[in-house]
Amino acid sequence: MGYIKIDLILYLMYNNKLEIIKDRNDFLICRICKEKVYKIYDKQFDLNYYKCSNCEFIFVEDKGLPNQDIDLKVYNLHNNSFENEGYVNMFRDFIKKGIDPLNLKEAEVLEFGCGKGPVLARLLEEKKYLVDKYDKYFYKKRVFENKKYDLITSTEVIEHIKEPLEIFEFFKKHLKKDGYLVITTLFHDNDDEKFKDWWYRRDQTHISFFTVKTLKTICIILNLEFVYNDDKNIFVVKNI
Repeated sequence: MGYIKIDLILYLMYNNKLEIIKDRNDFLICRICKEKVYKIYDKQFDLNYYKCSNCEFIFVEDKGLPNQDIDLKVYNLHNNSFENEGYVNMFRDFIKKGIDPLNLKEAEVLEFGCGKGPVLARLLEEKKYLVDKYDKYFYKKRVFENKKYDLITSTEVIEHIKEPLEIFEFFKKHLKKDGYLVITTLFHDNDDEKFKDWWYRRDQTHISFFTVKTLKTICIILNLEFVYNDDKNIFVVKNI
């Protein structure tokens, strides 16, 4: 699903000689809108990134994908706790900009990708929301099964996801009608040269990169209504 990487064998007949060409990276299309992509080469790490000329989505080639051990090791480096004042203030700002304007009352919430110290979940509980927590490493129980929510939050998650449409389909499935999805991911500048020097992609667990246009494209594909973005990292949509 998503982009097509055809691990195909092309049979070329030339002077009665059969040539076999394998693993042709030319056969890549965007994982989101299925349009053409072009290559951005990272000389420092010898990695190719592919950028969609239509929706501006950027993704790393498969050899740049981290294994689970690396993913968890980097995740554990984050000081995501109430002892980290900057981290807590970041979430207070996120709530002020992305959630408070929605005027939700007694909402049922899924905090997807809550981390080892679920700071955002606790801050939302302080606002009298009923919060379910899920994290693939630290809160593994699938609390969302057979449930729908008024609000799903997912902060700094989608840049770790190989197939963005799949995770947004999951969010839509678990939102009530007129429910909201509020996410964060740092938007890239849509400048290829700046992208090569961008600190955000130096995290080897960051494999997918978005602009507002990318996320609005996902909204169109999945029939979600765009509500708000802050032109930096917050994006809010409504399930219609």
